[in-house]
Order: sequence, then C-alpha cells, then structure tokens
Amino acid sequence: MSKIIAISNQKGGVGKTTTAISLAGALTKFNKKILLIDLDPQGNCGRGMGIDITITKLTIEDVLMEKCSINDAIIHTSTNNVDIIISNLKLAGIESDIQRKHRPFYVLKNALKGLNYQYDFIIIDCPPSLGILNLNALCSADSVLIPVQCEYYALEGVAQILSSISKVQQDYNPDLEIQGFLLTMYDSRLRLATEVTQEIRGLFKEKTFVTQIPRNSSLIEAAAEGKPVTSFRPTAAGSQAYLSLAREILTNE
Repeated sequence: MSKIIAISNQKGGVGKTTTAISLAGALTKFNKKILLIDLDPQGNCGRGMGIDITITKLTIEDVLMEKCSINDAIIHTSTNNVDIIISNLKLAGIESDIQRKHRPFYVLKNALKGLNYQYDFIIIDCPPSLGILNLNALCSADSVLIPVQCEYYALEGVAQILSSISKVQQDYNPDLEIQGFLLTMYDSRLRLATEVTQEIRGLFKEKTFVTQIPRNSSLIEAAAEGKPVTSFRPTAAGSQAYLSLAREILTNE
C-alpha cells in the first residue's frame, strides 16, 4: 500500500516544490517507486521534472473534475521510478466547482482509489494556500511534511498550517500524522537561521527532522535542468541532504 505524504505550508517560497521533487528523486535511490501529484496551479513540479506543461493534455484538474481517470493523467518522467500528474493554471479556477461536489474534501482521495499502478510513495505538492485543494491533499494523506524556511516570519506560517491540520484531524482525517518539520534554506553563517532552527527544534522536538536543507545552488540548477538534484548532481550538498531526509523517513516507516 502506498504511503501518501502531503508537502504543505501556506507560505510561498519555503521549498515545497523543491522538496517534493528532491525527496522523490532521493527515495528512488532506495528502490522506491514514486508518484508525484502537483496540486499547485503554478505547475512548477511538472517543470522541475522536465515536463512541458503547456502541451500536456491531461492534468490533475481533469482528474478532479472527472474528465478522465487518474491513470490516464500519469506521465512517466525521465527519472527512473518517478511518475507525475502535472497541473497548470486551469487548476486555479476549479475551487468553486469542487465545493459543489458531494463530499468536496474527498475528491482527490476518491480519485486515488482508482490507481492501477503500485507506488511506494505518493507525494503531493500542495499550493501556498489553505483552500480546498490543500484540504483535499490533507484529507487524502497519511502524513504531512511541513517545510519551514529559516527566516524571521517562519513561525507565523507554522501556526497557520498547524491549525489547518488540527481541523482536518478533528473533522475529516483522524489518521493524519505530522511526518515532520523540515528546515529549509539553512545558512549557518546567518545568526537568524540558527535562532529559527533552535526555536523550531525547541517547540517541536522529535517532530523536527534531524536533516536540514542548506541553501545550495545545485537545487536551483537542477530545477532548471528538469531533474531531481539527486540525479543532476549526486554529490552536491543539497543532494546529500535530501538523501539524508529520505533515510529518516524510511527509518520511521
């Protein structure tokens, strides 16, 4: 049975898409098969996996609106053992349509039941909001991974996503767990980064991953090349960090 991980934080620019792609690539190094689902209308997850989202016919929007089966929307990427369902700007206009559906928070969960392929992990890249797309991800997931950028307003975003997770646990998905808080864009030269790290670890203790993701140019370059950093530059600091994260997740399974 697949483990479904939602990567969520309503703040933009914290490393959600980078984490989704890089973690997917890292998990394949441990012989795991991954399905990436892009729930962000910006479509950067698809681009980051080398897909031209402007010419791809079927997207997650088609799946959620029942225009096609989930299996028809799956794309095999150039990275071995990583498949993806992409999104594009069409996704931005369907929130009101989903709201009108029966049990609107379970649309994605119901779609996932139709998968013909077996994956070890399904990783959902959530949009930077707390709207119905994000709620669909949290209602479908076994756990949520929360990237936290080492910056001044980090804790403000954490409080909001924790409130949303708590509501989902109470009302829709009682089995949802917090996979962990992932400190991203860490720069040891900056005092603020160290302070934020200490504060997050002090507050959430064992729920914070030991692994920290450094600021690393290879992560940016890998996205431009349309590959996970673990394939693009395996020895880079960013690649080694995501391999460490994958080990932590697998150790706790």
